[in-house]
Formats: sequence, structure tokens, C-alpha cells
Amino acid sequence: MTNFTNVAVFMGGWSAEREVSMNSGKAVFDALCRQGINATAIDVDRNICRLLQQESYSHVFNMLHGRGGEDGVIQGLLDVLEIPYTGSGVLGSALAMDKLRCKQLWQGIDLPTPDFYELQNEDDCYKALKQLGLPLMIKPVLEGSSIGISKVKTDSEMLPAWKAARQCGGAIIAEKFVQGEEYTASIIDDQVLPMIRLETPHDFYDYQAKYISNDTQYIYPCGLAESFEVELAEIMLKSFRAIMAEGWGRVDFMLDKEQQPWLIEVNTVPGMTDHSLVPMAAKHAGMSFEELVLRILQGASFNG
Repeated sequence: MTNFTNVAVFMGGWSAEREVSMNSGKAVFDALCRQGINATAIDVDRNICRLLQQESYSHVFNMLHGRGGEDGVIQGLLDVLEIPYTGSGVLGSALAMDKLRCKQLWQGIDLPTPDFYELQNEDDCYKALKQLGLPLMIKPVLEGSSIGISKVKTDSEMLPAWKAARQCGGAIIAEKFVQGEEYTASIIDDQVLPMIRLETPHDFYDYQAKYISNDTQYIYPCGLAESFEVELAEIMLKSFRAIMAEGWGRVDFMLDKEQQPWLIEVNTVPGMTDHSLVPMAAKHAGMSFEELVLRILQGASFNG
């Protein structure tokens, strides 16, 4: 802990997930302060390079969610400045953020992920309906926190969902909907924490269910047989490593009715709010929030 002379906690930023990032960053900052670590809370804007050159920080605890902070951009800057930071490096961050490239990589090494179709125009929407069938999930490739995502249950919902996703910018995919139960596997230092099963009355685990509603249920122990959870943990860890993710993160997946796992996405800077899943999993593993924060910080590094 003596090496953490001045830890900059990055939060905010300019992505659509700014509000969640502010809440996560504040929680991490408070936890560091409670442990006597000298920390500085920084609401990151596009002048961050100048600030880092003016001030002296020993480490960065990155709690920036979404574009600019979770996609390799800030990681590249910190590598150049040789400031150790938490979480994945440039490549792992970029691949995890880009749902299309991530799924293509998984498919290439025979890891199970739902079939998908890239939607570049209206014709692609009709092709996706024909190729994948209904229901479908329509997703902006470069957004997190379920922002811009829609579940399409009828043909008439397809174009409106695609147009809504277009407002987020970047590529869009249609993903075959997996009927089953949703789970998440938190990872820290190559250790898969106890898995959590998610239940929501919403059509899917959307932004409202994640951050606002009080009717979302987080079930842990998740109810899976211990031996099966060990098998799943190996798949989650393999999927995490495959995209060069490191340090800490979270893999979201579905189990269909035949108990077949389907990888959905990787989060390299998961939320750390009172609704967040990594702190819940850590608590179930006997780790306090303060211990979790310190362990993540201790894994800080740079690739410069």
C-alpha cells in the first residue's frame, strides 16, 4: 500500500454511461480513502492528457464506463505516460467493447455465443429476420449498460429497434435471443468468483433493471451444481483471456433450457455501485468492498 502515493480515480467521462461511472467512481474513491490511501477523484474530460502531465499520480483506478474509458483510448494514453492503471490494456479493452469483434473472435475459437448478423441498412434487417428468426436482440456494438438495446418479438418491431440503435452511433448487430436464465461471472486475478443468477420482470436485463428498479433479483448461490459451476468457470475464464482481458472484469452469459451456456459479452470496467454485480459476487466470496477495491488496485500495471 505504501506505493500508492497518489491514486487518481477516473470517473465520469463523455460516454452515455457517464452517470453510472460517476457513481462507481465515487464508491471506489470513498473505499480507498477509508483505507488511508491518498486518492484524488477526477471527473475526466478531454483535457485529461494535460492534467496528467501537470500532476503526478502513482496509479490510476479506472472507473470510466463506455467509450473513451473502456475501449482502449484512455489505456493507450496511460501506457504512453507510463502510469499503471487497473484493468485490461488497449487490446483487451477494445475487443471487449466491440461486441461484433468479440463475438467473431469467440466463434473463431469455437466458444459458444449466439448467432448474429450485422445490420448496416434496412435490407440487413430483413435478412437478419430470415436468417436468425424471432425473437432477436438489437444491439449497438459500442455501448454498454444495455443502452440502445431492444428486444424484437415481431417483424414490425425490427426497423424501429434498428433506428433506435443507430442513434448510439457505430455498428449494430442483431443477435439471436436465448431463451433461458441469465448469469454473470465476475473475474479478478484469474479467479472466477461465485456466479450470480439474474431475474427480472422486464423483457431482459435492461438499463432500468440494472440501475433503477428494485424488482430485479440477484440469486447467489446461483443454484447450479458445484461441479457444473466449475465447468462454466473454465469457459468464462477462457472467453475472458481469449480477448486479452486482464486484471478484473465480468463475463455475462445465458444458460438455455438444455443447460448449454451462451456467451453474451465481457465488461472490462464493470460497475461498482450498490446495484453492481462484482461487489455482490465478492461479498459472497467473503471479500468486503474495501478488500475488493484494494485487490483490483494491486493489479494495476501498464504496457508501455
